[in-house]
Order: sequence, then structure tokens, then C-alpha cells
Amino acid sequence: MEIRCYEDADQDALIALWKSCGLTVARNNPAEDIRRKLAVDREMLLMGTLEGRLIASVMAGYEGHRGWINYLAVAPDMRRRGYGQQIMEHAERLLRERGCPKINLQVRSTNREVIEFYRRLGFAEDEVVSMGKRLVTDPPFAG
Repeated sequence: MEIRCYEDADQDALIALWKSCGLTVARNNPAEDIRRKLAVDREMLLMGTLEGRLIASVMAGYEGHRGWINYLAVAPDMRRRGYGQQIMEHAERLLRERGCPKINLQVRSTNREVIEFYRRLGFAEDEVVSMGKRLVTDPPFAG
């Protein structure tokens, strides 16, 4: 798998990948998520391609205190081949290069398979309560 930064021509394939992985929800417009990410840190939106096909992605970020992982996706028919681990290792390397001391991520508590995937990569549950406050309400995503 080749790992590279997002290119503008990737948008439709990326959104289709996220949809196929169940990562899109009505309250989050993925095109807006991409637009916002590109405005702050294009280099940390990574695409994994194999023979020209987009099969994996990860959106990483670092704000000076903690790194974050969002939208880790591997095409359902390409799972259990090491591609998720490979793109995560690439994101971790970029975060380390920026001085990031710790990575945070959020997984829906019902997604046991993904929780086990992250555990195998060395992640552990923190004793914290995840909270959020919406500052912008995107138009509903119909996709």
C-alpha cells in the first residue's frame, strides 16, 4: 500500500470509503470535515492506495498537547491484511516528528471489533469522560 497526503481529486472516493466503513453520520457532513481539515493541516489527512484504489485513510492532528486520530478507515474487503496498522504507524510517525507525546482517539463503545484493533496497536482505555460541544451545526448529511 502506498501512503500519501490527500489530493483534491480524492474527495468522492474518500467519502465513499468512509460510508462503506460506517463512519459517516447525519450530523457530520464529511465534505465539510475534509474542508475544515485541509484549512488547518492538509499533510495529516492520509490516503492509502493499492493499485490506484483508495483502500485506507486516517485523519490525524496535533494541537501542541495531544495528537488525535479520526476517520481511520480500511475498505471492508481489504481488512485483516495489515493496512490499518500500516497507515496508523505512518500517522504515529508524523505525530512523533511533530513532538506529540500522546495520541487520543474515540471509538463508539458498541464497536468492539475496532476497540480490539486499537488494543492490539497498544492503545488502552483512559479513565476519562469524553465530552463535546457543537459550535457549528452542519447541514444534515443525506449520503
